[in-house]
This record gives sequence, C-alpha cells and structure tokens, in this order.
Amino acid sequence: VQLQAFGGGLVQAGGSLRLSCAASGRTFSTYVMGWFRQAPGKEREFVASVIGRTTNYADSVKGRFTISRDNAKNTVYLQSNSLKPEDTAVYYCAAKWYLAPTYEYWGQGTQVTVSS
Repeated sequence: VQLQAFGGGLVQAGGSLRLSCAASGRTFSTYVMGWFRQAPGKEREFVASVIGRTTNYADSVKGRFTISRDNAKNTVYLQSNSLKPEDTAVYYCAAKWYLAPTYEYWGQGTQVTVSS
C-alpha cells in the first residue's frame, strides 16, 4: 500500500482545512486508515482512525475533526475545523490491515500550520 497525503497549509486559528490521503491497492476497504501528527520537539501522536463506519478520535480533536473515507476513490479525509495553534504539526496518514497490531504503511506527511 502506498499513501500520499496532501491538503495541508497555513490557516488562522478558528479556520478549517481538509486533508486527503490517496491510497494504492485493491483491498483498501479492509484497511484501518489513520491520521497521526507530530509537532516540533514532540512525539508522533494519534489523531483519528476509521474502518468501515467505526471511527476513533484523540480527545484533543473530538468535536472538531472528522475522519471519513471513500472506498471507491481509495481516499481518506480529515476535516479539521476550529483549528488551534496547538494543532500545528506535520500530519501523516497511515494504514494497517484490520487485524494487524500496528500501522504498517505511512504517507510522507503534510504540514499544517495554525497561526494565532
């Protein structure tokens, strides 16, 4: 599986961005798709994941971010609203087969910068 994330950019606090991640492969629907982020000087952290209709979110983004997927387009999205300066990070999409214990595939990352 190859992943390519895009859609990052510079936005003011309170603004919105939609990140997209295009995946290769014919069995996209059997993969858990996730978004992670890494801020400067911090460890990478989980943001959200989706498999089927099941979604999970980090507490820090609940109510502000929405993850979704379009299996026909092999694409996963992260709609990010009410952005805060602390959301500034490089955002990575990742994938794992639904029974795999860890994420196996990673995209190259896209920078999100939220100005105050």
